[in-house]
Amino acid sequence: MPSAYILANVRVTNPQQYEEYRRLSTLAMQASGAEVCVRGGKTEVLEGDWTPDRVVILKFPSVDQAKAFYASTEYAAARKAREGAAVMRMVVIEGV
Repeated sequence: MPSAYILANVRVTNPQQYEEYRRLSTLAMQASGAEVCVRGGKTEVLEGDWTPDRVVILKFPSVDQAKAFYASTEYAAARKAREGAAVMRMVVIEGV
């Protein structure tokens, strides 16, 4: 079974409120066994016109487990805390 990645681009609009989302999403990641590969590191565009905001990459053993993380009650609490604090764009990608 191939691994899976969640790739998120986050535009933080309220940094203070976003801290609660970070706290809760960390708990959700820990509960789901997510491996944090990238969480807000510096980015540099090498090609194209995409100017990412805050990038997060999480690794999971499978697409099903990545989707289970997203659907979990722990992450639902984090999403609720994020309302009004950030604009989230998130995809799940099947790995190799």
